[in-house]
Amino acid sequence: MFDIKEKFPDGFLWGGATAANQLEGAWDKDGKGPSIADALPGGKKRFSIASSQKFDWQLEDEQYTYPNHKGIDHYDRFKEDIKLFAEMGFKCYRFSIAWARIFPQGDEETPNEAGLEFYDQLIDECLKYDIEPVITISHYEMPLSLAKNYGGWKNRGLIKFYEHFARVVLERYHSKVHYWMTFNEINSAFHFPVMSQGLVPSNGANDFTNVVQSWHNQFVASALAVKIGHELDEQLQIGCMILYATSYAYDSNPVNQYANLKQMQDFNFFCADVQVRGEYSQSTARMLKEHNVNPALLEITDNDLELLAQNTVDYIGFSYYMSMVTDVTREDHEGVSGNLIGGVANPFLKSSDWGWQIDPKGLQIALNELYDRYQKPLFIVENGLGAIDTVAESGAIHDDYRIDYLKQHIEAMQGAITDGVDLLGYTPWGCIDLVSASTGEMSKRYGFIYVDLDDEGNGTLDRSRKDSFYWYKKVIESNGEDL
Repeated sequence: MFDIKEKFPDGFLWGGATAANQLEGAWDKDGKGPSIADALPGGKKRFSIASSQKFDWQLEDEQYTYPNHKGIDHYDRFKEDIKLFAEMGFKCYRFSIAWARIFPQGDEETPNEAGLEFYDQLIDECLKYDIEPVITISHYEMPLSLAKNYGGWKNRGLIKFYEHFARVVLERYHSKVHYWMTFNEINSAFHFPVMSQGLVPSNGANDFTNVVQSWHNQFVASALAVKIGHELDEQLQIGCMILYATSYAYDSNPVNQYANLKQMQDFNFFCADVQVRGEYSQSTARMLKEHNVNPALLEITDNDLELLAQNTVDYIGFSYYMSMVTDVTREDHEGVSGNLIGGVANPFLKSSDWGWQIDPKGLQIALNELYDRYQKPLFIVENGLGAIDTVAESGAIHDDYRIDYLKQHIEAMQGAITDGVDLLGYTPWGCIDLVSASTGEMSKRYGFIYVDLDDEGNGTLDRSRKDSFYWYKKVIESNGEDL
């Protein structure tokens, strides 16, 4: 009863993760419509452009590049890529279905059969190598029309469009795909609602009431997807997916301790509470008041609340890249950037090439915090190091820094398992180099597989194995024992 688990469990799902909008390319091929990702320009100013009042989801502007349009041509090279994943020994592969590939405008009644057939082939290619597909239904790629013509997720009309999309893909693939997630990093809208909710300043992003209404609509849509999936097969595992950033108070000042508690409640737990527990948490009223949201203006029905209560998720998927520090008592701290978030620099941590602070122990803390709170299986579906890789004259890519990062985080995972956490699997982000979501760059590389493509879209697109490729293969073969 009280045995300590010293090893990763049998059947642990080792693999990798990607998103359709960041690697598929073929943005207008075989009937696919444009997505919100297709309208985001490339480069380090991507978010500042999308955060300006002038930005109104215009699809093409001659002064910008649009790297998501090309991706890494996974749409035409997926068999080559899946074969490389199989060579590493992947037990699972997390990917997303491009909503606009199935419903080009998002509001059609009849799906695009060519899009469905593409995912038929992709799923079958995974199964050919005994790779378990793990599918995110919506990963930062809603059809552009739903943002431009309906105002994004603040419009309750999107619930029925998502429900129809989810029903089509779940009915089509449920016999082959056992693991699903409803929305990617749903809580990221707390800081930046453009990708998850389709909200920019010109259509309401600066009014937090719209963000909260969008969340509620997504919660309802997620619950409907869970309901549909479980009606098709009660054994399907359908999870939520949040961005988790372990958070520390800067010091023992009770003011900072309380500020950090609120940070945890609002950012790390608010969305998960609704999707996992089936109800809004006790801190919701306080959060709404602090953000000047009048609850009377929110459209939340009794039927909605009943649906949320009856259709909770089976597991919690989450991304973990870095931790945060909270300090509200002074203003002279060095700041740091991160995965759609920022904060105070932690003097005990080093940072990546892009300023993200590296904190493996924070992952062990995150796993314990989440499991203690929810007692649901956990799945680390994103974790990795964005770095500049250099190709040697021999063609080799020596990425010891990436190996070191992943090794430390896997050790933290083992520590959490020893602590008693139920952990399903681990899919490092960007297992093959792809377009960065935050900057639209190729130079910010995460993969075990190098793709010959630069930030200007030049390159052969040839794939090559990095040192980390062979290292991760060994990790999987040994079920995490040989690091």
